[in-house]
Amino acid sequence: MIAGGAAVAGIALKLRNGNEAVEAKGNVPKEVKVVQFSDTGQRKDIATLPFVVKTDEEWKQKLSPAAFEVTRHAATERAFSGEYWNNHDKGLYRCICCGTALFSSDTKFESGTGWPSFWEPIAKENVRESTDLSFNAIRTAVSCRLCDAHLGHVFDDGPKPTGLRYCMNSLSLRFVKFA
Repeated sequence: MIAGGAAVAGIALKLRNGNEAVEAKGNVPKEVKVVQFSDTGQRKDIATLPFVVKTDEEWKQKLSPAAFEVTRHAATERAFSGEYWNNHDKGLYRCICCGTALFSSDTKFESGTGWPSFWEPIAKENVRESTDLSFNAIRTAVSCRLCDAHLGHVFDDGPKPTGLRYCMNSLSLRFVKFA
């Protein structure tokens, strides 16, 4: 009974704080399929690639402290503070952790939320959606298919044609401007 109470308390704390680590867990795929894109946004082949697994120390060497917290611990940057929320350049948004193409400027729109928002990913195969129960709410978290980096959340209040709003953290993205 004491162990059960401790487990419930631990789950409640994680839900309250909303900062469960995004780490490789038990049933991690050895390989995943992603659609590759050139830096000009040209769709290429579907590639089967090894799932990217690194230690926290390896991620910390690659990422800024803030990007590490967002991508590996599912933190959220403050609204209107990110580099890309007001970016209107044409280009491609890639995963800051592994470089997978995630979104195109062609589907970016002004959501008024202070985060870069898109009505669809560049390829559905390149993102993974999962249930997020943090902050006493049921939301759909979005992560990179290749490295499991937390990107943000998707909501059903976006514009046509999909009606979706992929609300992403700038810290999880790297923008490649079209030449």
